[in-house]
Amino acid sequence: MATGEPSVAVDEGLTADNYGSSADSAYDSEVASYTTSLASGVTDYRFEHGRRYHAYKEGSYIYPNDEKESDRLDIAHKMMEVSMNGKLYLAPLKGDPGRVLDIGTGTGIWAMEMGDMHPKSDILGNDLSPIQPRWVPPNVHFEVDDVEADWTYSEKFDFIHCRTMGNAIQNWPRLVKQCYEFTKPGGWVEFVDIDLTWVSPDNTMGPDSYCFRMNTEFIKATRDAGMEPSPGPLLEGLMKDAEFVNIHHQRNPLPVGTWPADKHLKEVGAWNYLQCTEGLEAFCYAIFTRTLGYTKEEVEVFCANARKELKDSKQHALFYLHICYGQKKP
Repeated sequence: MATGEPSVAVDEGLTADNYGSSADSAYDSEVASYTTSLASGVTDYRFEHGRRYHAYKEGSYIYPNDEKESDRLDIAHKMMEVSMNGKLYLAPLKGDPGRVLDIGTGTGIWAMEMGDMHPKSDILGNDLSPIQPRWVPPNVHFEVDDVEADWTYSEKFDFIHCRTMGNAIQNWPRLVKQCYEFTKPGGWVEFVDIDLTWVSPDNTMGPDSYCFRMNTEFIKATRDAGMEPSPGPLLEGLMKDAEFVNIHHQRNPLPVGTWPADKHLKEVGAWNYLQCTEGLEAFCYAIFTRTLGYTKEEVEVFCANARKELKDSKQHALFYLHICYGQKKP
C-alpha cells in the first residue's frame, strides 16, 4: 500500500527460510544484539575511587549511583518529607492527577510513594541511572532519560515534580520552560531544591572549620564546572520567567544535627546529619579530584575532619530547602 512516506529497505536476510526452523529464536537474537548494546551503554558504569558512577551521558552528574549512595538518597527523601510535615508535595492538587512526571527520580522512592497515594495516576520517573527497583506499584514506570535533551513526550502532564537537581542541570531556564511547555493547561509544577550555602546562626562553626571550607570549595568548584549547586533561591524567578502563575515559594531550614530546641527541627536535623555524614565522600570525590586536584587520600582526610566536626554538638550549622510550585495558565 502506498503511503507517501519514504520507503525503508527490508533486510532480506531476516527471513524464515534463512533462519531455518528456529526463525523466532533467531529473530529474537537479532533484536537482542541491539538492545544489549543499548543496555550496556546505560549500565557500563564508571568506577572511580571505589565508587560507581553513571554511564549514560557520562560525567554530567557528579555523584555516585551505587548502593551506598542510594541509601543516602532515601535518607534525604525522609529528611525532606519530615521538613514538609510528612507531605510528598505542597502544590494544591485535586484528587488523583492523571499524568505525573518525576524528574531525576533517583531511587524512585518519591514516585513509588506517589503511586501508592494516587492509585489512579500514571507516574513516570526518569533518571540517567536505572537504579530503581523492579517491583513497583502498577501505575509507576521508570525510564532512562536526560532531562536536558529535547523532550519528546506525546502527552502532557498534570503534575511535574523536580527535586534536588542541583549540580545536575547546566541550563535551568531551559528546564523550567520545558516543564511549562509539557504541563497541561491548569496543571502544576513543583520544584524542591537546596541553597547549599551553610550558615551558623550563632557563629559556632566558623570560616576556618573543615565543614565551611569544604562547603565553600565545593560550591566554587561546581560553579567553575558550569553547574549550579544552589538552585533553591532561583526557583521563584525562574518560574516567573517561564510564565507560571499562582506561584508559591517557601524556605525551610535544614539543621545539621539535633541541636535545635524545636522538636520538629530536631527531627529534621537528625535525618540531615545522617545523610550528610553518610554522603561526605560521595559529595566530594568526583569534584575535588577532577576539578580541584585533590588526591583520593586528601579527600578522605578532609572528610574525616569534617565528619569529626559534625559530631560536635557545640557546633551548629544549617542550610535551606526551597519549595516552589506554580500553575500553567488554565
